[in-house]
Amino acid sequence: MAWIRRVRTASGATAVQIAESVGGRRRIVVHVGSAHTEAELGLLVERARELLDDPGQDQLDLGLEPAAPRTTLIGRPGVAALFGEPGSPVQERRGPVAPPRVVATSSRVLYDALAAVFTDLGFDALGDEVFRDLVIARIVEPTSILDTARVLTDLGVRPASEKTMRRTLARAAAGEGPGAYRDKVAALCFTHAVTSGDVSLCLYDVTTLYFEAEKEDDLRKVGYSKERRVDPQIVVGLLVDRHGFPLEIGCYEGNQAETATIVPIVKQFQDRHGVEDMVVVADAGMLSAGNLAALEEANLRFIVGSRVTKAPLDLASHFRWHGDAFTDAQVIDTLTPRTGRHRSENNEAVKVEPIWDRDRHPGSWRAVWAYSAKRAARDGKTLTLQENRARAVIAGEKATRTPRFVKTTGDAPSLDEAALARARRLVGLKGYITNIPARLMPAGEVIGSYHELWHVEQSFRMSKTDLAARPMFVRTRDAIEAHLTIVFTALAVSREVQARSGLAIRNVIRQLRPLRSATITANGATQTIPPHIDPDRRTIIDALTTGKTQALSE
Repeated sequence: MAWIRRVRTASGATAVQIAESVGGRRRIVVHVGSAHTEAELGLLVERARELLDDPGQDQLDLGLEPAAPRTTLIGRPGVAALFGEPGSPVQERRGPVAPPRVVATSSRVLYDALAAVFTDLGFDALGDEVFRDLVIARIVEPTSILDTARVLTDLGVRPASEKTMRRTLARAAAGEGPGAYRDKVAALCFTHAVTSGDVSLCLYDVTTLYFEAEKEDDLRKVGYSKERRVDPQIVVGLLVDRHGFPLEIGCYEGNQAETATIVPIVKQFQDRHGVEDMVVVADAGMLSAGNLAALEEANLRFIVGSRVTKAPLDLASHFRWHGDAFTDAQVIDTLTPRTGRHRSENNEAVKVEPIWDRDRHPGSWRAVWAYSAKRAARDGKTLTLQENRARAVIAGEKATRTPRFVKTTGDAPSLDEAALARARRLVGLKGYITNIPARLMPAGEVIGSYHELWHVEQSFRMSKTDLAARPMFVRTRDAIEAHLTIVFTALAVSREVQARSGLAIRNVIRQLRPLRSATITANGATQTIPPHIDPDRRTIIDALTTGKTQALSE
C-alpha cells in the first residue's frame, strides 16, 4: 500500500515522497519534490495525491467508501531537544491541507521589463511612481484615466486612486523650468541621446492631433488636418535624434502654419541644453525664407527638402547645356535663390555649376538635386493618371472639382499642355536646400541625412497608433500638456525598447504580456509562481533589462 511521506532534509526543506510497504520493508516509489515554504509544501502534497489517484494504479476493492485524506504540515524546526517543550513549534499541530487555489494572475514580467527601461533612462529621478505607472500603462494599453487602474492591476501593480492619478497629471502639466516634469524628461532624454550617440543631427516634423469636440477655443482650432478632418485640433512639433529618439516636443494652436513651429522648438532645445552647433533636418513643409534665415542667425545648419517647382530656376544651366537628359543617380550641386525677390546667382551661360560659398553667394543657398530612374517611373505614372483625369473632366465624362492640368478659357475647359510638359520635364528629380558647404558635407551625405526623416515620421506613427495620442478627450490646456508629457515619456521608453530588442513595441507587448505570474494560496499561505519563459522571450527580457542592444528579427 502506498502513502505520502514527508521528511525534513539536512538543508531545512521538507521532502515529499510516495512510499510503499513491500514484504514488511519500506520503499520510496517517487520523490515528488522539496518545499521551502508552506505554499510549496501544500502544492507538493496535492501533486502527490494526484499521483496516488492515478487510475492506472492497482487497488484492492474492500467495499469501503474512500475517506478524504487529511495531511498535517510539518512545523518549522525549533531548538533541538529530546522532548519538545509545551507550546513549542514541534508540538503544534497543523490543520488539514486545503487544495491550492489560483487567486490572481498578472503580467508582472512585462511590467518589470518596461520599468527597467524607464529606470535606465533616468526617469526615476522624477521620484514619482504614479507617473511611472501612467507611462507604462500608456505603452501597454492606452486607455482613459478611469480604466488605467484595470491595466495596472493586470500588470500586477496596485494602482493609485483616481484622485492621486489626477494630481499626478496636474504635476506633469505644471509650468516650465527645472522643476517641471516636461523639462526634466527632456533633459534626461538629451543626456541619454548624447551618451548613446550624438545630437549633431536632429530631425524635425509636425503633425496634428484632433479632439472629439464641437467648439473651438484659444488652443483647439480648426485648421489644415493631416487626417483630413474638420474637428478642432492642435499642431504638435517633435524634434528627435537621427535614430528617432525624442528630444523636444511642443504644441501650438490648431490653425498655426507648420513653418511657424520649427524655429521656436529648435530655439527652445538650444536654450535648454546650450547647444550651439547642430544640423536640423526637415521636410519641404518647413521651407520658408524666414525659417531658413532664422536658423542661419541662430548659427544652426539645416537641410530641408526643396519643392520641385524650384527645379527649372535652380537647374537652368543644366537644362541649357544638357537638355532634359539625366542619368540614374545623377547628382547636381548648385545654387538656389534665398527668396523669390533675388535673381539667381547661377549664371546659366556658364556650363559648370558654381560651388556655393556663403560669402560669394549672399543671396543664395546651396541646392542639391538628385535624379532617380525609379522615382521618374513613379512620377510619370502619377502624371499619366492626372492627365487622364483632366481629359475626362474636359470631355464631360467626370464631374468633379477642377483637377490638375485643367485650365478654363472663358467657359470652356482645356488641357494645360504647358504645365503638363513642365511637370514631365521634372520627373525623377528631388531637391535639397542646405547652408552646409560642400567642403564640410558632400552632396551624398546631404541626401543621406535627409533620408533619415523616416525616423521622426515613425515616431509620430508610434505616438498616434501604439500610444494612442489621438483623439484627445481632454479640453483644458493643462490637461493637454499633461497628456503630451505622458506620451512624450512613453515614446522615449518605447523607442529605447525597440532599440534594445530590435522588435517593434507592439511585438514586444504581444510576446511578453501572455507571460502570466500566478498567485496561489494553499494552507493559508500565499505564493506567487513565476511563469515559464522560453529561450526566445528570455532573450527579449535580457535585452530590455541589461540594456544590451539585440539584433532580433520580427
